[in-house]
Amino acid sequence: MKNVFVSVFYFVTKFWNRNVLALSLIVLMSGFSLSAEERAVDNEVSGEDGTTIELDNDIYVGVFIGSGKGFNELVDKDGFANWGFPGSTTDYDNTEAVGGVLVGKKLNINGVPLRFELDGTIGSVSASTNQLDPKNLDETATSDIRWMVTARVGVEKEVGPATFFTNGGLALARVNNSVIDIDFGPNTPRHVDPDDSFRDESTRLGWVVGIGVELPIGAEAGAVRAVQDEEGWVLRLEGFYVDLGEEEYEVNHSGGNRCGSGGPYRPCTYNIETKEGVLRLAIIKRFSL
Repeated sequence: MKNVFVSVFYFVTKFWNRNVLALSLIVLMSGFSLSAEERAVDNEVSGEDGTTIELDNDIYVGVFIGSGKGFNELVDKDGFANWGFPGSTTDYDNTEAVGGVLVGKKLNINGVPLRFELDGTIGSVSASTNQLDPKNLDETATSDIRWMVTARVGVEKEVGPATFFTNGGLALARVNNSVIDIDFGPNTPRHVDPDDSFRDESTRLGWVVGIGVELPIGAEAGAVRAVQDEEGWVLRLEGFYVDLGEEEYEVNHSGGNRCGSGGPYRPCTYNIETKEGVLRLAIIKRFSL
């Protein structure tokens, strides 16, 4: 659990991409500037087992900006790069700006307020290290999260005009992992050794968990129902943690070298684990269909 809290709250927004934010707000305001007379129409559906589901015709959309921090760990299972130290690990992290859009809907089941949300994040979160071989520093590992989509369900609690929420679900992301080995010698110019290098791009499925708080913009103090019952603008601060799992890769493809000191002649294995923490600020508009 410690890593979860560290990943969400350790970093803060590095900078604001003003062009992306301005364009997103123009699209949002022009697409959903509805008249004040349009209001949510509540409906109540009761099942035979007594379950009551309250629905309405409102959904919400928003844009966000923030920071994403990639947490990556490479395990040299055979001690190939860090010669003679099988299982040695190398951590490499970095923080980058991210942005994106979200859409969601709320409903109430037997008095429990739920929210369903889908969001898309763009902005490359890349990190690298040359510490795989701490002696020669000739092998560089790079991990890059290119984009991410999450689908989450959550619960919420009103405290005065604020709404606190927590949610969780699935994450889908495009991840690039690579290790580049540079060979050189007294009479040999520096060059990439393809036998001890790899580059992989794949779409990964993982899980996500997050927490946040929302406040209606321009509402008077004590306007507890402003977020739920009125069309309007909402400001959200949110942090979430994503685990995209671990992938296995091979180097020494030809098997021409030993896998570590005294190891067998065969391809050698690296495992790379990819995680990300995101802290973001969103502006959200509720509207009626």
